[in-house]
Amino acid sequence: MRDKLKDCNRIVVKVGTSTITYPGGRLNLKRIEELAWVLTDLRNRGKEVILVTSGAIGVGAVRMNMKERPTITKEKQAAAAVGQAMLMQIYHNFFDRYNQTVAQVLLTKEELSSDNRYENTHNTLMTLLEMGIVPIINANDTISTYEIEISDNDRLSAMVAEIVEADLLILLTDIDALYDKDPRHNEDAKRVSYVEAVTDEIKAMAGEKKGSEFSVGGMKTKLQAAEICLNAGVQMAIALGEDPKVIHRIIDGEDEGTLFGK
Repeated sequence: MRDKLKDCNRIVVKVGTSTITYPGGRLNLKRIEELAWVLTDLRNRGKEVILVTSGAIGVGAVRMNMKERPTITKEKQAAAAVGQAMLMQIYHNFFDRYNQTVAQVLLTKEELSSDNRYENTHNTLMTLLEMGIVPIINANDTISTYEIEISDNDRLSAMVAEIVEADLLILLTDIDALYDKDPRHNEDAKRVSYVEAVTDEIKAMAGEKKGSEFSVGGMKTKLQAAEICLNAGVQMAIALGEDPKVIHRIIDGEDEGTLFGK
């Protein structure tokens, strides 16, 4: 299965809040620049790339001097409005260093549930890819109360992968793989290298939510994303986001993280 990843052409990469920020919520500029380099290098290899990014609310909250992620919806939306602008400016600056054009795409559940909007989203993303542009996608937390209350961007990235009929979705997170038990509390925990179906036994391995105080989601939402991908015929990998070059290693077929596929 991993050898087949070398033939993947259309790739969606999702980065979580804890991957692109430090524990205090401030942006990890070094890691974002490395991510921009890796994704641009994939484009130079002739692959089509989409980036799904979290972090707008967390980054905005820090900029607004909030001590923790806001819990009131209107404050989340305000933080998202500030954070989205900051995130896109940073992404644009780093991708521009490598002469790679990017585009911002904000999605809500309406774009994914309405046939007409679904088609429009598909057409927009496919046009951007055909023009060699890297779409940078996030949930439109500024206006949508649905996304802002439940969004984790793991499922969003899986839906995007389904929309564009991607070959592979890579979730970069703060844990290197799915384990048969919580590795933080069990020294004998074993990494699960390959999953063919998200069974009840696999779901039981998800454990509790992990991540920083500014992040949302956890292994449970990643397994939900895996189910969406498996049903759509998209392969999905979970890997540690500390070194964005892990993307290269996954695509080259190395045994990194956990691979979901059939």
